[in-house]
Amino acid sequence: MPQDAFHIRRLSKELNALLTGGKINRISQVDKDELTFIIYTGKSTVKLILSTNASNARVCLSKTEKEPALVAPNFCMLLRKHLQGAEILKIEQKDFERIIEITFRCTSDFSECERVLHCEIMGKYSNIVLTETGIVLGALKTTALLDDNHRVLLAGARYEYPAPQDKISPFDEASMRALEQNFYEMHAEGYDEEAFARFLFERVSGLALPTAREIVCRAARVRMPLWAFIGEFCENEPCQPCLKTENGAPTDFFAFPVFGGSPMPSLCKAEDEFYSYRENKKGFEDKKRRLEGAARSLKKKAAKRLQETLERLKEAERAEENRIKGELLTANLYRIEKGMRHIELENWYSETGERIKIALDPLLSPAKNAQKYFKAYNKQKRTKEILTPMKTAEEAELDYADSVLAAIGAADSAEDFKEIETELIEAGVLRAPKARAGAKKKETPVAFREYEHDGMKILLGRNNLQNDKLLRLASPDDIWLHTQKYHSSHAIIFTEGRQVRDETLLYAAELCAYYSDGRGGDKIPVDYCKRKFVKKPSKSKAGFVIYTDYKTLLVTPKNR
Repeated sequence: MPQDAFHIRRLSKELNALLTGGKINRISQVDKDELTFIIYTGKSTVKLILSTNASNARVCLSKTEKEPALVAPNFCMLLRKHLQGAEILKIEQKDFERIIEITFRCTSDFSECERVLHCEIMGKYSNIVLTETGIVLGALKTTALLDDNHRVLLAGARYEYPAPQDKISPFDEASMRALEQNFYEMHAEGYDEEAFARFLFERVSGLALPTAREIVCRAARVRMPLWAFIGEFCENEPCQPCLKTENGAPTDFFAFPVFGGSPMPSLCKAEDEFYSYRENKKGFEDKKRRLEGAARSLKKKAAKRLQETLERLKEAERAEENRIKGELLTANLYRIEKGMRHIELENWYSETGERIKIALDPLLSPAKNAQKYFKAYNKQKRTKEILTPMKTAEEAELDYADSVLAAIGAADSAEDFKEIETELIEAGVLRAPKARAGAKKKETPVAFREYEHDGMKILLGRNNLQNDKLLRLASPDDIWLHTQKYHSSHAIIFTEGRQVRDETLLYAAELCAYYSDGRGGDKIPVDYCKRKFVKKPSKSKAGFVIYTDYKTLLVTPKNR
């Protein structure tokens, strides 16, 4: 839900209790919208996220690991200069606004002062501003003097809070009493709680629609006028955080119990799970879209090259016809006169012996007309010899692009894309990202899809690189499986010298069919054989193999 003032009040109290007295150990910036503070509280080290992302703006503790930006941006360097080693004095909400203020005691060898970090959590207008004695030291999002903006967020300017909304404060009892009366007059013929909640949401500051619904429902239960209830609720309602999920995925969080919500130990925990899931999902979709775009571009180029090659091959298929015409002309030179435009000759290469009409160049002699056809024959013959292996290579390239798309489609998480991205970089399809200066390359462990049946381990590759690694892990007598005529994961049943039962073969084949292009079909053919009958040709594309001595099962795709 949007972070309204009601939730921010409870969040600021929670953070104040946890972080007051803590020291800033490290400050980093993940991207243009998000900062990370590593804080030592005296008992443990925690990570505080400050995000100004339009969809995920928040201030909360998190355990999610993210790589910082390759080069620290200017605002991050400014915070390091002014807040590194600073002590947190307090964390509080500004009035009943969507602003959290973190006050620091900053000491150096020569001075001591207090600085305030203003975290404005306001959707697309979110910002983080550092001030000292009310003067702006820096802001994550600055404004230019020429902008049509009443606030100047430049170093040296006096900090001004965002202009308040034209709404009533929930603590203004007189205005709330008049507002409630106004609603009753507008709905004299009757109303429902949803209409009342929307009325509050549109006219009272600091309330998201779910919070307004809860206030209306609670006021009706305790039989109190809304104007007398709302201020007490916003100020003193205890925080009882919960996380709402659907099919195991977080869909919302609240500072009060809701139907279908699971109680959480803290509001920070609820927020972190909700936003981490949402960011991971978006990251997964963005990465998938990027890789799919690269793979589809590769496929489009391969298909275009193959089409051009096929057209040239089709033209080269006329080589034999030109040879026959050249030989017929050579054998009948005495019948040809210079200046003739065509001639009909008996075609003794034809089984039926019909006559063939041969076009001639009237400017050439009979012998040179024959040589012209032999020259065209030789050129087309050489073209065919060159284009035939090119056609095979381009068909393999097209098949490879399809295999990459199949691996992308079968991915379960953003982690699955790491090796696919590496594969595309090695293939020259994607540009390698810039390496962090001085950083050591981390080897990502291979995470195969792992299953077990009848005491036998079954592994499936997640992409072409893993399929090749899986093949190297297998022993000669292990069982290898792959769908027939579909791109799929390679599967290995590790037999350890034992006989494989039919049930285990069927189980592995169903998994192999599920992680294939034929997932949505029925009766998918899956080939299987011993690993020793599977060969990987030298210099072939990742994931490409040839195999013999195989049998085939027809199965329905299933994910166990």
